[in-house]
Amino acid sequence: MLSLDMTNAYKSPQSAIALFSGGLDSLLAVKWMQKRGYKVYPVYFLTPYMPPARALQSAQNNGIDLIIRDISERHLEMMQGPTVTFGKHMNPCVDCHALMFKVAGEMLNELDAQYLISGEVVGQRPMSQRRDAMNRVGNLSGFKDLLVRPLSQLLLPDTLPIREGWVDRADMLQISGRGRYRQLEMAEELGITSFPSPAGGCLLTDRNYSMRLKDLMQYGQMDPMSLELLKYGRHFRLNEEIKLIIGRDEAENTKLEELKLDNYLIAKDCNGPLGVLNPFPRDPAILELAKSIFWHYHSKASNPGIAQILQGDDITDIVCRKANRETVLQYMIALYKQE
Repeated sequence: MLSLDMTNAYKSPQSAIALFSGGLDSLLAVKWMQKRGYKVYPVYFLTPYMPPARALQSAQNNGIDLIIRDISERHLEMMQGPTVTFGKHMNPCVDCHALMFKVAGEMLNELDAQYLISGEVVGQRPMSQRRDAMNRVGNLSGFKDLLVRPLSQLLLPDTLPIREGWVDRADMLQISGRGRYRQLEMAEELGITSFPSPAGGCLLTDRNYSMRLKDLMQYGQMDPMSLELLKYGRHFRLNEEIKLIIGRDEAENTKLEELKLDNYLIAKDCNGPLGVLNPFPRDPAILELAKSIFWHYHSKASNPGIAQILQGDDITDIVCRKANRETVLQYMIALYKQE
């Protein structure tokens, strides 16, 4: 799949690594630079809370060859103590962008590239795209003087790629603010007809996801499977070690089932949500609590009723009695608790 209009010659012998999220601004930055003859390597940085599906689909729809680099381990380390601060929820946007630029900078030799670009627009996002925040991102990354932001670069100080002539300043733009009118015009000019909505890229901006993540951090359970489970179902903290996750609909039940875990709860003689114990409780009282909360979500089931514990190939019948609403809400991890 060719992602460039020019395959034999480039405007500059230097090439760029582009931070690519799949959103409109990152699409524009890549396509704008490519259209003007610059060689660009778009890279998507994968973390547990930034699923790649949106970026992959956006790249495929727009003829972009995308490199995916997993930075989960380094991102989780950063989350333990961001240099700046979290946003409204658990989104450390400044530190996150700085880390991505840092990793991209470390990839320059690997890809034989010389500078970095992104689709950031001055003033578009209150947390990470204020002028001072963008300056902080550059300083934290260690590659400040190699950053080019094509959509707003005329509003920013010239960096090395422009001073050295690797990038023609005449090719840079001066877009600012939260409006998207100019970007939509550019999309039409560049033939970009498919791009995702601005929201939905990072789960750290979701308030309930953020509460669940904060809970994991509090109890030191930042393992890959616990992080994966944050994406699905209702979550209940039963004690310092044990969590219960209950699917909210058939799609989530299917997702939980596809994870092929060891400790499932299912109803034996009626339809209903799937439950996951992470990990399986050794304390009988905690198991009884988990069973009662799980059974609460089986409105048409008898009380008491029969469920099953699935542990690998072992299946055990268990008797469940429904917890009352107060108990369910007491253990639920949610900003606004409701059944």
